[in-house]
Amino acid sequence: MKKSLIAFVLAMVLGGGYTISAFAQTKPDVLVRQRQSAMVLIGKYFGPLGLMNAGKLPYNADVVARNAVLLDALSQMPWDGFTEDTKGEKSRALPEIYSNPAGFKTAQDNFRAAATKLVGAAKGGEAPAKAAIQELQNTCGGCHKQFRAP
Repeated sequence: MKKSLIAFVLAMVLGGGYTISAFAQTKPDVLVRQRQSAMVLIGKYFGPLGLMNAGKLPYNADVVARNAVLLDALSQMPWDGFTEDTKGEKSRALPEIYSNPAGFKTAQDNFRAAATKLVGAAKGGEAPAKAAIQELQNTCGGCHKQFRAP
């Protein structure tokens, strides 16, 4: 009885590991949709900040603080969806993402750092928040110019 229980548990553990790894292999089109979804949400929560920074919307410290926290979390999400096997999928990602991975990683890191900086700047008032919003906007634009088709 004891041996069969050990054999059963061992089979489940080994088989379970195989099953988990099979589920972990996400299809390229799903990865593209996931990264695009994260980018759409980034646009949603950055939009009002950009309008405030441009003077087209009144500055609202509560919205800036809330959206900064959401952008900081979202800034970490899309990057694992840019795998080599997504290269042929329909998207606006340029080949430079795959031919210049160090440059793309630097652009990601700059964006993530700017998003984190915005969280702190949002607590400091309008002027520091607007400067951090502009910095975040610049990192978005810089990455889009080099790594995203219009």
